[in-house]
Amino acid sequence: MSSHASDRRPSTILDLEVKDARVIFTPIWEGLEEEVGREHLRFPKEIILLGGAPGAGKGTQTQFINEARGLTCPPIVISDLLTTPEMERLKAHGVMVGDKEVVSLLLRKLLDPTYRDGVVLDGFPRTSVQVECLKLLVDKIGELYDEFANTPLSVAFRRPTIHAMVLFVSEGTSVARQLGRGREIAEYNKKVSDTGIGLPTELRATDLSEELARRRYQVFKEQTWTALTSLRQLYHYHFVNAEGPIAEVQANILKELKYQSSLELDPRTFERLRALPLAEELVVHGRQELVKRLDSYELEHPQLLGQMVELVSSKFMPIITRHALSGRAHVNSEDPIFHEPLAIPMLIDLFSERGYHAVVDKQIQQIPERVDLATGEIFCRSKTVYRIQIHFEASKIRRG
Repeated sequence: MSSHASDRRPSTILDLEVKDARVIFTPIWEGLEEEVGREHLRFPKEIILLGGAPGAGKGTQTQFINEARGLTCPPIVISDLLTTPEMERLKAHGVMVGDKEVVSLLLRKLLDPTYRDGVVLDGFPRTSVQVECLKLLVDKIGELYDEFANTPLSVAFRRPTIHAMVLFVSEGTSVARQLGRGREIAEYNKKVSDTGIGLPTELRATDLSEELARRRYQVFKEQTWTALTSLRQLYHYHFVNAEGPIAEVQANILKELKYQSSLELDPRTFERLRALPLAEELVVHGRQELVKRLDSYELEHPQLLGQMVELVSSKFMPIITRHALSGRAHVNSEDPIFHEPLAIPMLIDLFSERGYHAVVDKQIQQIPERVDLATGEIFCRSKTVYRIQIHFEASKIRRG
């Protein structure tokens, strides 16, 4: 969907933002292309845009998001890139630094091979102009993908997957967390000063003043919030309620980051794999299909079903019961009932209906019976052993 068609800002404002973005982005891109060469403009396969209100916990959740997406590189924290004294003074008072500086530093950083497979961007984009610059970057990466698609360098130029994740808290929560962080840092720095052990942590002015903390939140709502919500029309968008405790927020994040292969894989790869059904598609109707099969056993094969229930009850359950603490039991059987073609599927379904997970492995062994003394030929008989692994939720042992 075109962002221009769905953007609710007045067209004149949007046109100005697009124009400003091109003025900023174009010379930066051309400079990078001239400096490193077009064939070396290689950007991450996955980019997670992590934004949120002050005090929403971006720093706390970054490592968790990395692990959830299987990323091993550190995040790129935009505020850490902006370390000049002038920019530090602006940040300390809750004022935004320029889009040009942010985009220039970020694009150069993204070329680092460390981030080739994916990276979390903590604090980007924060303005609508930065959103437009991001769109221009994604377009340029798409051009590189098309250009190198049928060359030996194609593996280095992949269409990026973009996730926009917004951690949101109310103004009251934001201010309370900012001030709470300020108190914790102040106490820690005092201990460092008193003991001489450790290094002091930077203490921002916004973490000490309620007025500045509220101003910082207002800057977020007036400038960054619009930029972040505009990403909803462009990329995978995840809005996460970050009001609760850390574990609850992480559960919300995991729920949002479910795997979406049709959107993340290269189109050629997806076309190759789409013939294979997704596990969730099988699970959706799995219970209904199980019920149908069990009822058909009762109606069409009642004798075999009765024999299987008796076998499980008399032979399997005593062994399973002894392994209740571990949640795993292995049973070997040579019962001739398993020669019936329907017996093994029926066994698996019986266990599934009762909450167990069963896996059956059929092994045919050759057992020597006699030797032809004249020729030395060994005659064997076949022995069929069915090895059944049963898994279930283990008993929870109370200790202490």
